[in-house]
Amino acid sequence: MKKSIAEIAALVGGTVAGNGQKLIGDIRPIEEAGADDLTFVSNPKYFKWLKTTLAGAILVPPGTAAPGKNLIAVADPYAAFGKLLAVFYPVDHGPAGISPAAFIEEGASVSPEATVMPRAFISRGARVEKGVVLYPGVFIGRDASVGEDSVLYANVSVYARSVIGRRVILHSGVVIGGDGFGFSAPGSQNKKIPQVGIVQIDDDVELGANTTVDRATLGKTWIGRNVKIDNLVQVAHNVVIGENSAIAAQTGISGSTKIGKSVIIGGQVGIVGHITIGDSVMIGASSGIHKSIPAGMVGGGTPFLPFREWLKVEVSKTKLPEIRAKMEKLIRRVEELEAIISKTREGEP
Repeated sequence: MKKSIAEIAALVGGTVAGNGQKLIGDIRPIEEAGADDLTFVSNPKYFKWLKTTLAGAILVPPGTAAPGKNLIAVADPYAAFGKLLAVFYPVDHGPAGISPAAFIEEGASVSPEATVMPRAFISRGARVEKGVVLYPGVFIGRDASVGEDSVLYANVSVYARSVIGRRVILHSGVVIGGDGFGFSAPGSQNKKIPQVGIVQIDDDVELGANTTVDRATLGKTWIGRNVKIDNLVQVAHNVVIGENSAIAAQTGISGSTKIGKSVIIGGQVGIVGHITIGDSVMIGASSGIHKSIPAGMVGGGTPFLPFREWLKVEVSKTKLPEIRAKMEKLIRRVEELEAIISKTREGEP
C-alpha cells in the first residue's frame, strides 16, 4: 500500500509542509525510517532526530520546523501514528463464515456474517452478532452474548450469561465470568458461596492475554466503555471499572471495589476490596491500596501517598544505608558519652 503525504494528512487532519505528492509505503521508527517511510516525533527530547532522520514524512506537533523535511503537523502525533498503523497494517481475520469444525449447540443464535473458526464452541441460548470473530478454542457459555464486531482470540472462555458489548477485543486466554472468590469461614471450613451474578463488558473494551474477570456474587461485575486492561490482570467479583480507565499488567482488584472514570493504574498494583477509587486518579506501579482514594489524586506507594510525599519516601529509601551508618555511629558516640558521665558521677577521673 502506498499513499501520498497529502492523502495521509487528510486521514489524520494534519497540515503538510513540504512535498505533499510524495508517496509513502511504510511506517518505521524515526532512527530506521527511509525515504519511502513515515515516522513520528511528539516528545521534545527526540526532536534532535529531525536533523538526521531519512524518513520521507514525519508526523510532528504544530509549530515544528525542520528545513528540507516533509512534515505533517497534527495536534497529537502519537494518536495519528496509531490511526495510520491501522491503515497500513489492517488486521485480517479471514473470510466471514462458520467453520464446519465449529460446534454450535441447538438454540444458539449465530449471525451468518460472523467468523467462527474450527473448534469454537457456542452453547445453547448464546448469541453471536454480525462481524464477531471467534478464533479456535473459544468457548461461549449458555445464554452469553457477544456484540457486533467483537474479536475473541484463541482459547478465550466466556461463561454462562456473560454480556460482551460491541467492538470488544479479548486476547488469548481471557476468562470472563469464572466464579468469584467467595467462601464462608475462610481458612477453616471454606464453604463455597454460590456466585450467581454476571459479568457485563461494555463497548470498545480491550482485555490483554490471560486476564480474568470474575462473575458477581449477586448483580454484576461491570467493565465500562472503552476501558483498556493489560495482560495478567485479576478483576474480582462485583468490581466496577468506570469508562476510559486503563490498567497495566499484573494488577489485582479485590471484590466489590469501585473504580471511577479515566483512572490510570500502573503495573503490579494490589487493591483491597470494598473501597472506592475516584475519577481521574493515577496510581503508580507496585502500589498497595488499602483505603479509598478521592477523585483527581495522583500518587503511589504502600500505603498510598500523594505524589510529592511518595517521591520523598522513595528518595529516602535510597539513603537508608547511609542513614543506618550514621545512626550506628551516633549510638556508639552516645554510649561513649554515657560511660564518661557515669564514671564522672562515681568520682573517677
